[in-house]
Amino acid sequence: MRAIVLTGHGDLDKLEFHSDWPEPDLGPNDALIRVLATGMNNTDVNTRSGWYSKQVREGTTGDAQIDEGDDGTWGGVGLEFPRIQGADVCGRVEAVGAKGDASLIGKRVLIDTWIRDWSDPDDMNKCKYFGSEVDGGYAEFAKTDCRQVHPVQSDLSDAELATFATSYITAENMLVQAKVGAGDRVLVPGASGGVGSALIQLAHRRGAEVIAMCGASKRAQVEALSPVAVLDRVPADLAADLKAAGWETASVVADVVGGPMFQPMLDVLERGGRYTCAGAIAGPIVEFDLRTFYLNDLVFTGATIIAPGLFADLVGYIERGEVKPMLAATYALEEFHEGQRAFIAKEHVGNIVVVP
Repeated sequence: MRAIVLTGHGDLDKLEFHSDWPEPDLGPNDALIRVLATGMNNTDVNTRSGWYSKQVREGTTGDAQIDEGDDGTWGGVGLEFPRIQGADVCGRVEAVGAKGDASLIGKRVLIDTWIRDWSDPDDMNKCKYFGSEVDGGYAEFAKTDCRQVHPVQSDLSDAELATFATSYITAENMLVQAKVGAGDRVLVPGASGGVGSALIQLAHRRGAEVIAMCGASKRAQVEALSPVAVLDRVPADLAADLKAAGWETASVVADVVGGPMFQPMLDVLERGGRYTCAGAIAGPIVEFDLRTFYLNDLVFTGATIIAPGLFADLVGYIERGEVKPMLAATYALEEFHEGQRAFIAKEHVGNIVVVP
């Protein structure tokens, strides 16, 4: 089969196109998925470059950030190479193993990105990420346990469906962790990205207001998602800009950016406000005044591994039209390097998708 194969931590040359890579062998509970489209995400770039290593202190750049052999994976253990990345798969089930669910064959499906130990599915320490600790979807075929496979009934295109998995489940997990509901005012930095644009939609679904932050060139597209206000991506005085827009504080910050804006965002949280984080693309090492944290009774939550059932909830939102895709561009497997360069440049709004 045709596939993009990651051969080690490093630059884009570590991602090789192969036209004769072996198709996956099925275990007894597995489903064989013909990949129709796979969305790009930051985990692809961070894993390839080694950004997850504790020795890396800068933001995501896409360039090699660790030496070969060093730990550079989200899970804190070394990654096995070669590896096919790509978590956000829309595909069609071609076959199942001897103990698999044969009723899935022929159905268009999405794949739950968090691979569980099905003898102990609630143990987060045993979870793996599709396209990271196991092979993913940057290929013509992929496999996963049938229990990870979710049929989806939708008029959306394959590429549109491939925009949802990582971005929207990350956003929903953040909102769950922060207990966002009606009456909340959620500040979303990086609102033009895949997770940011998902946060706007999913916070609205919960009855919350959203204040978005993005670059000037993307403002119109972000405004189309109907936040109550759109602020600059990196304002010189966030508190002043927020006040000028009509608000003194936010009740929640939903952050995948980090970096220099971390402390200013904490400073505009109301007493008892919640900060939830699922990324740090502008930098993982931040200035943090503990007095802001404890004197204002703030609540911090990290959001990575999702609870069982949350992905099925997302599929329901999609089928009922409660969220919409934000498809920025598509690339063929043979154009993968070009597509990842575009993803890293962050000049798009929403998600970039690879279509085999």
